[in-house]
Amino acid sequence: MNDGPQIVGIAGLIGERARAEMLTAMLADRALTARELAEVAGVSKQTASAHLARLVEAGLIAVRAEGRHRYFRLADADVAQLLEALMGVAFRTGALRLRSSPREPALRKARSCYDHLAGELAVMIYESLLRQRALQWRDGSLELTTAGYRRFQGLGIDAADLSIKRRPVCRACLDWSERRHHLAGTAGTMLLRRILELGWATRPRDSRVIRFSAAGERSLRACFSG
Repeated sequence: MNDGPQIVGIAGLIGERARAEMLTAMLADRALTARELAEVAGVSKQTASAHLARLVEAGLIAVRAEGRHRYFRLADADVAQLLEALMGVAFRTGALRLRSSPREPALRKARSCYDHLAGELAVMIYESLLRQRALQWRDGSLELTTAGYRRFQGLGIDAADLSIKRRPVCRACLDWSERRHHLAGTAGTMLLRRILELGWATRPRDSRVIRFSAAGERSLRACFSG
């Protein structure tokens, strides 16, 4: 007898093509309608609704009703991390799309991974924070050091905001395109939010791409150099 929870049901739900496309679209951490998700998956609205009902029942996504509309998004950061990890395995094993999106290079450079930054620039930030000892591993867990809290405060992020939510302050998330880690958890969320507030980057409505201006990227690299 195998120990632990059964993964067959969840794996089957994620593994179906249309559902996989819809779940990937929700990695942008935006609430989407069944019609929008149907377009992403290339299926009818009725078919999409049936898929979404199964994903809601399984606890992989959440639904919110506003008037006549229903909006869907990933249930939580754990589901997002699972999807990002699966994309990393797919990338490593060569399970790539037959036609690459024109946005592929931009996605690899900087994108949203649920509510935090992923891609080349995110990995650069994570590794810089480790070198500066703003982050450290202790007993198998990643934590923000005292120097790290000061570092985030210097960026205009209130230290109190980093610990008010019921989730880890820091978490290492494996980046599918870089095959190294980027920063997740509350610290990752607050950092992406601050980057957008500073105007260093923008977040297009229809994409996971995080677009840095030339000046914004220079500011980011200057901030996390060393």
